[in-house]
Amino acid sequence: MIWEALGSVVLGLALAWTAASRLPDRLPSRPHVLTAGLLGALFGAWLTHTAVGPGHLLVTLLGAVAVGAVTVSLLLRPAGRIRRRSAAA
Repeated sequence: MIWEALGSVVLGLALAWTAASRLPDRLPSRPHVLTAGLLGALFGAWLTHTAVGPGHLLVTLLGAVAVGAVTVSLLLRPAGRIRRRSAAA
């Protein structure tokens, strides 16, 4: 279980760091993104470990990355200004 937790922490931080580096204008501050990636990956590892049981390290890490990516994606803001059509047109 300790390897799953450490692996999910490393993968969650790497995922969040990559997202924060590539999309700095669409994400909040870097500490918020790193925290979200870290906590999302830990929760994903716990959830996957609970679902599949012990002894499935790669599956648990895959679940950690998936939940971490979803958590970081929830922080994304729209890319540009939203244009609305006027009612008269």
